[in-house]
Amino acid sequence: MDLGTPGELRTRLNTLVLAGVKTATAGLLREYVDEGEELEHVGEHLALVDDADSLLAVVQVTGVEVTRFAEVPWDFARAEGEGDRSIEEWRAGHAAYWARAGTPVTDDSEIVCVRFRLVSAGVGDIPTGDLGT
Repeated sequence: MDLGTPGELRTRLNTLVLAGVKTATAGLLREYVDEGEELEHVGEHLALVDDADSLLAVVQVTGVEVTRFAEVPWDFARAEGEGDRSIEEWRAGHAAYWARAGTPVTDDSEIVCVRFRLVSAGVGDIPTGDLGT
């Protein structure tokens, strides 16, 4: 799982996951479709990676829901742990991020809301072998 864009944003988001603050992430359903990717599923283990694709941690998916951008709930936005003070602030920030990435959103854009929990992190605490995906 590579969060955000490489550089400062990814480092910040990874730090939030490792600190236990970030327990959710949002993606555009159309990006999954365009890339031929399946949605995550509950119980799946994902590798959290840095800019060099080095393993930082393992997270386990605890929930997956597809919803309209305008209907993403505040409890999900809070679980993203990025410091938004309202759902409106979350929507503005995410709309700006996706617009900069070349994929502007509308209220009807379908968003994949993924919740997860940190399973292991840090040197010596990351299990080796099959991640069970």
